Amino acid sequence: MMARKKKNKKSVHKKRPALRKKSKPLRKKPGHKKPAHKKPAHKKIVRKKSSPKKIRRGGAPQSVVLPVRQLSQPAKNISSYDVVLHNFDIAAAKLQLSEELKQLIKTPDRELRVELPIIMDDGKLNTFIGYRVQHNNARGPNKGGIRYHADVDLDEVRALASLMTWKTAIVDIPFGGAKGGITVDPKQLSLGELERLTRVFTQKIDCVIGPSEDIPAPDVNTNAQVMSWMMDQYSRRHGHTPAVVTGKPLELGGSAGREEATGRGVCIALREASKSFKLDLRKAAVAIQGFGNVGSHTARILEEEFGVKVVGVSDVKGGVYNPRGIRCKDAMEHVLETGSVVGLKGAAKITNAELLELKCDVLIPAAMGGQLHARNADRVKAKLIVEAANGPTTYEADEIFAAKKIPVIPDIYANAGGVTVSYFEWAQNLQQFRWDYQRVVAELEKIMTTSYAEVMKSTEKYNVSIRIGAFILAVDRVAKATKLRGI
Repeated sequence: MMARKKKNKKSVHKKRPALRKKSKPLRKKPGHKKPAHKKPAHKKIVRKKSSPKKIRRGGAPQSVVLPVRQLSQPAKNISSYDVVLHNFDIAAAKLQLSEELKQLIKTPDRELRVELPIIMDDGKLNTFIGYRVQHNNARGPNKGGIRYHADVDLDEVRALASLMTWKTAIVDIPFGGAKGGITVDPKQLSLGELERLTRVFTQKIDCVIGPSEDIPAPDVNTNAQVMSWMMDQYSRRHGHTPAVVTGKPLELGGSAGREEATGRGVCIALREASKSFKLDLRKAAVAIQGFGNVGSHTARILEEEFGVKVVGVSDVKGGVYNPRGIRCKDAMEHVLETGSVVGLKGAAKITNAELLELKCDVLIPAAMGGQLHARNADRVKAKLIVEAANGPTTYEADEIFAAKKIPVIPDIYANAGGVTVSYFEWAQNLQQFRWDYQRVVAELEKIMTTSYAEVMKSTEKYNVSIRIGAFILAVDRVAKATKLRGI
């Protein structure tokens, strides 16, 4: 054993000098310890930490941009559903609802996620993801649109379903709230691919929809044709069922006035608000962000029936501005020819961001959600905001508008014209009795006018913003229905 130990010591002793001999030349290599060798490594570390491409915007100095980045960070972290819950919690606190009841009525009843495999025109298989969220049915069957958009996700659909619950309660129609969508850019699909996708989606959600369960409707990037496919697919299994969806063509049981309904409701909301805030609409300048179904009909009705001057409109490609006014008929024809309002003769080109900051009397956001936020709210110059889109304003922006004394007519009332006429269509389908256009418009006028007065009464009673006043009215109605049903 002693011999082995000596042998081991010798072997260890032999290895150590060998290591020293190898290390010495490495340390003595010329130039390797010079600062020139360390500088490249140091530069790489600095680039990773500073990330100048992410911080610098528009070539502005870092000292100017850094505060903007810090301000914008909270807005990015606020989800659509967070905004809805924030407003709900304030309303529930004002009503002094119990924690159990609050939890019951704010939590979605059902959330469905489905995979949608379809064969594309080139023969390849592609899979899309679809959603249907049913929020609350205490006051009646679930009701809400279907949107096709690349940004659709569960959080957005959940938020929109919740908004539908409160929206239907505000206008006091017998529905709950739901929403659905598919994560897809429909512009990248052929008509045949779009039909196959719609039919597969209808098959997958067939078990949770129906005239007395859940009634879908058009939303972003969906229309009467999409609703026709949905109705047909559902009817193949259940028999002819026009009441399963609304927003259908007249030939398949649709309602007169449904296509313009949301826009007309926005116009009625603006008219009623102008009385409250002493705004002369015939002298007012209006800017509308979004020139799809809602924005274009809003602009047309304001110009033709209310005598309002529309000075700016925009779509996904950009906007146009003319302080003397834009003829909406010309804008609509230009969109049909070119696919955008950009390039409209006699109007200057602007961006969507610039349109929101135009000097005008009324701003109508009629595009996507989250357009008015902490980063731009302080630059809004409008005297009144009427929300035609769903969730266009974050609660941070709401606080800024309150400080600037800019009234906001909230989406859960202002754009309720669409679901109201959907209710008329559903009722006509069940009764198998059609209303004429004049009756539809008259009934919509009555509901929107009455609902505005009730929202303002709630706002004054609780001394809150119009949005919170609307939420209080809606939450109270849903809470009472829930308690009466004993659920």
